[in-house]
Parts: sequence; C-alpha cells; structure tokens
Amino acid sequence: MLIGEYNHTIDTKKRLALPYKFRKELGKGLIVTRGFEKCLVVYSQKEWKGVIEELRKLPTSRAESRKFNRVILGGAVEVNLDKLGRILIPDYLKKYAGFKKNVTICGLSNKLEIWDVQKWEVYRKKAEQDIDKVAEKLPDLGI
Repeated sequence: MLIGEYNHTIDTKKRLALPYKFRKELGKGLIVTRGFEKCLVVYSQKEWKGVIEELRKLPTSRAESRKFNRVILGGAVEVNLDKLGRILIPDYLKKYAGFKKNVTICGLSNKLEIWDVQKWEVYRKKAEQDIDKVAEKLPDLGI
C-alpha cells in the first residue's frame, strides 16, 4: 500500500528519487501528470489504465470533460525508474507544480502526489485544521 509522507530533493538534472517502499509497489514504468491544487500525481501502469477507463466515460460533447481530459491526459508523461530509483520530471510539469528543489511525496493508497515542500506545508496545515468538518461531510460522499 502506498502510504506515508517523505521529503526529497529534485537534482540539477530534474531527477527525483522515489522512496524504496514505493518503488517496489509501483513497478518501473510510471505515469506522471498534473494533479489538483498544483501537485503532480504518479500512477503505476495498472492504476493508470483504470484512470483512462474512467476518463473515457466523460462525454466529449461537454466542454468541461474536454478541458479536464486535456489537462490530465495531455499533461501526462510515461517515465521509467532508473537504476537508482529516480524519475525525470519534465520542465512543463515542474513549472506547473512550482517545484524548485525540495518536494514532499505523499502515498495515497493507489497513487503518489508530489508537492513543492512549502505548498504542501501550507495545504497540510489547513487540511489538518479542517479535518473535523471534512469528516462530518464524508457520509454525503457515501463513506
């Protein structure tokens, strides 16, 4: 299971080492794309196939569906882990997420999110403050 929070750095060649425990579960071939709140999302090939299946269900006649697909699918890139467990973050994704050097990698069960470390701290603190309110709304989501 992909869980936990880890701080890492992006090197001068735009490479990011993923934590070992995540590498074992994800496999070598990964998909990286834009996420919400200006983070990046990393999927295994298997999980990505499920995402694609869901996105194909969106009606292409709706502008919102087309926009969403363009941002998520158009922004996606296939990457491979090198021998040291690093992935290459393309410039356009690095710019989208506002990465400088330090990032936080969060395991979210079936995917990873990669955040600029400062943006993550701000987001995490706000989310922690709101966790009780969020928990109260979970039954509305069917949980």
